[in-house]
Amino acid sequence: MKYIKTQMKQLVKENYELQKRLKVLMEEHELEKNFALKALYHSEVAAGGKYQKNYQALDSPKG
Repeated sequence: MKYIKTQMKQLVKENYELQKRLKVLMEEHELEKNFALKALYHSEVAAGGKYQKNYQALDSPKG
């Protein structure tokens, strides 16, 4: 599974819990949004994370 910034932004936009986690990451570690998104991806999505299925669903073709 590959990190795709637009997919990650969409996932966060659709999930209030991830929005809160992103904000905390940015504040606690003084990260820019893009770096915080990538960190959130690795902690919550990649390698069987809690939101992996939701992320993968964004990648499947619509139609």
